[in-house]
Amino acid sequence: MSGTDLGTLAAGQLLRLYRRREASPVEATKAALDRIHRFDPAVNAFCHVDEEAALAAARESEARWLGGGPVGALDGVPATIKDMALARGMPTLKGSRTVDPAGPWQDDSPFAARLREAGAVLLGKTTTPEFGWKGVTDCPLTGHTRNPWDTSRTPGGSSGGAAAAAALNMGVLHQGSDAGGSIRIPCAFTGTAGIKPTFGFVPQWPASAMGTLSHLGPMARSVEDVARMLTVVGRSDDRDSLAGAPFDRDWTQGLARGIRGLRVAYSRTLGYVYVRPDIARAVDAAVAVLRDLGAHVEEVDPGFDDPVEAFNTLWFAGAARALGKLPPDKRALVDPGLQEIAEQGARISAVDYLAAMEVRAALSERMAAFHRDWDLLVTPTMPLTAFPLGANVPPDSGMAQWQDWTPFTYPFNLTQQPAASVPCGFGDDGMPVGLHVVGARFDDATVLRLCVAYEAACPPTFPEAPRGA
Repeated sequence: MSGTDLGTLAAGQLLRLYRRREASPVEATKAALDRIHRFDPAVNAFCHVDEEAALAAARESEARWLGGGPVGALDGVPATIKDMALARGMPTLKGSRTVDPAGPWQDDSPFAARLREAGAVLLGKTTTPEFGWKGVTDCPLTGHTRNPWDTSRTPGGSSGGAAAAAALNMGVLHQGSDAGGSIRIPCAFTGTAGIKPTFGFVPQWPASAMGTLSHLGPMARSVEDVARMLTVVGRSDDRDSLAGAPFDRDWTQGLARGIRGLRVAYSRTLGYVYVRPDIARAVDAAVAVLRDLGAHVEEVDPGFDDPVEAFNTLWFAGAARALGKLPPDKRALVDPGLQEIAEQGARISAVDYLAAMEVRAALSERMAAFHRDWDLLVTPTMPLTAFPLGANVPPDSGMAQWQDWTPFTYPFNLTQQPAASVPCGFGDDGMPVGLHVVGARFDDATVLRLCVAYEAACPPTFPEAPRGA
């Protein structure tokens, strides 16, 4: 379409142009690949790009649009897969030098399979820390992934490649995974949108070493695109023994209902978190917008203590499981930080593990009771903005692990609730701030409603190109 940069458009906009024959999937795919060529050298969001396969899929989509019609709801929309999930024909190395790149790579994960069935054009794989183990995105295999807003800073993790790609629209739809915040952390740090759906809504195969902490979900520039992607990937797959009952739902339906009358609890600190003052101001301003939109908002803490010890017990045990089958020569290739927590995890007893599960159950019960009175809980997504590359924790913070600086995200992996991050302005350093929206289990629709309403009132901005490159 003359005068329109297809590389800047959202999925809904592209689909409307395809339908009117004012643009084609081939043109949109070429635009996405062009953005990758221009921007990715500065941010390192991709570990694998398959231009030939992407253009072939785009040509097939174009023929469908010109012939009998689209095969699915995302036909011709450029998308990516995180390098933790299988995608046929693409190596899935999980950020690790311990995985043989020769494959064979013959299987699609459920997420990739559903995208292909809907006609999406898979561009490639986005970067992850090794086995997705931490809240920043660097690993011995692919190096550092950088934040598009300031390339001297981290985009967060572990879905940092997906978030950097989303912020620059290097592809429109992006798969993330989240076992402690790995969708929401990088969304907050890069000013993008994403949701960790209720556990079981999006099937996983092979199973994650992190067990039922791990959720898969969509990331994009807009909440509508997040909902559009969730509609496609949130369908059953019998390879996932932990998935919920099969159902089909269009998550874009009802998004525009608004939030008037919703009961929203605002907890600035969860009762125990230190939040940087500029972050608190940005989130306070976002909450004021929610009031203006008609939500009934009160400042209320959910009433639980920091569950980090229970979370770490489960997380460290998962890390031990992830490395447990590696021979000594390959284990020596692993990120030293991951080796350290895996060694701690290997010493966790079954009794300690079950005790952590009891804490998890109590927290879930507490939040279920909380949501009888409150439709949603909102908090900051992060208590700080993106910090410099090269460290797992903010420099000079005295923190030991990534969990120390992500206190708002991991509790809701324990409870398996839906939780989203939507951009809500900037800190004093000019870096993005995220609004964290948590719903009752199975009520992802209300989470998305609030995010859409806020986004419409306060449209996000994105970098036109990587800054500091």
